[in-house]
Amino acid sequence: MAHRRSDGLRRLRVGALVLAPALALMLAGCFGRGEKTEEEVLNVAPPDLLYNEALAHLEAGEARRAAEKFEAIDSQHPYSEYARRSMLMSAFVHFRRNQYQDAINDAQRYVTLFPASPDAAYAQYLIGESYFRQMPDVTRDQDLARKAIEAMGEVVSKYPDSDYANDARQKMEVARDQLAGKEMQIGRYYLERREYLAGVNRFKAVVEEYQTTRHVEEALHRLTEAYLALGIVPEAQTAAAVLGHNFPDSSWYKDSYRLLSKGGFAPEENQGSWISRAFRGSGRA
Repeated sequence: MAHRRSDGLRRLRVGALVLAPALALMLAGCFGRGEKTEEEVLNVAPPDLLYNEALAHLEAGEARRAAEKFEAIDSQHPYSEYARRSMLMSAFVHFRRNQYQDAINDAQRYVTLFPASPDAAYAQYLIGESYFRQMPDVTRDQDLARKAIEAMGEVVSKYPDSDYANDARQKMEVARDQLAGKEMQIGRYYLERREYLAGVNRFKAVVEEYQTTRHVEEALHRLTEAYLALGIVPEAQTAAAVLGHNFPDSSWYKDSYRLLSKGGFAPEENQGSWISRAFRGSGRA
């Protein structure tokens, strides 16, 4: 009996010795194809544990460590509910650390994968806010302002009843004001160089596209100035008349009135002018 037991143990040991190299080769083959290493497999933590650890780091002000935990969940447990949450939290942490492009990438991925999620509105808002925070002054290229308007416009159109829609509208107006300011800067540059037609085109863009911004009053005055310089008096008179009708207390209207008076003219609206049509279309004139 003891002899048979000894033979059995011997066979198990021999079998184990035979299987061990085969198992090692199989694992090596799997890991060699770019899959997780044995150490990584053994060290994978449950997603709920990683998520709670990330939140703890975030609460402690350790944003970098929190981001690492959220990213670990996304890579180690990609199909879990915690991965979905972590994707959004990762976007928030990147935003909080002023890593705006990373925040945009994470939030855009979330919106693409989970467009019907209750948190999709917030993810889209993070995209817009990340662009908004990067907007430069009017002396520089305004591509980021345009992207902020586009992203915030998605919040307003797709999630109009969300908690972020009103703020998105306000941020859009600020960004639009920025674009109008850029047009005014270029238009004034052309006026200084006496390139009046080029200046008119810039001020026209403000009147037609950015009429609700604070720059429209000056744009109308600059149109008065440019058209007078070009000898197109009816358009200069119309620009001043529309300015006076819509902004009677504006200092820009006073300047336009004085400018016309020096030439012996007065504000007079030509209803066929593009300026009149632009304001009638907006409901202001």
